[in-house]
Amino acid sequence: MKTTNFFLTMAAIGGLFLASCGGEHTTEETTTESTDSVAVAIVDKKVDLASSKVSWTGEMIGIKAHFGTISLSEAAVKMSGDKVVGGNFVANMSSITPLDENYAPDGSAQGTRAMLVGHLSSPDFFDVAGFPTASFEITGTNADGSLAGNLTVRGKTNSETVKDVVVNAANGTVTGTLAFDRKKYDVAWDSPMKDAVLSDEIKLTVELKVVG
Repeated sequence: MKTTNFFLTMAAIGGLFLASCGGEHTTEETTTESTDSVAVAIVDKKVDLASSKVSWTGEMIGIKAHFGTISLSEAAVKMSGDKVVGGNFVANMSSITPLDENYAPDGSAQGTRAMLVGHLSSPDFFDVAGFPTASFEITGTNADGSLAGNLTVRGKTNSETVKDVVVNAANGTVTGTLAFDRKKYDVAWDSPMKDAVLSDEIKLTVELKVVG
């Protein structure tokens, strides 16, 4: 599996943030934006969950790719001027929705859309019954504009980076991309079919709709 848009990540897998989902307010934290030590307040931004999402992409190498979305149950963003400096998101893993067309018709013995969702939800992949959520928390910003953070999937947490972070003031979105090695999170299923290799990399695009 993999994805498609961030912070979306709020990042960019997504996401994705530490702020509360309540109304906007200014905290006591500040960051220096110039050599004149002009302080820019860090502001907590509310996220519209219904208009936000994480897109994913996963690929059977040389055969086909599946892609779709996962909805968010929590998200928040911290902004300093026009830059994302903190935040988090929590994905509802029971909302996995495939959007590609690489499926057999409903009622087929194998290869249907419903079967893929069932397989992705099983212990072979994300074990949704045991781990109903996945999350990302921003821990810092990098000189290239990417966001460092902790991704948690199946109860395992690793450091990951949200890249290609874009803040679009015109439509109020924050987006970013995150690619991670599924096997680091015990998503370790391997295809039993000859010449069918499931990519270890899952790609995410996080898109957060910021309001207020």
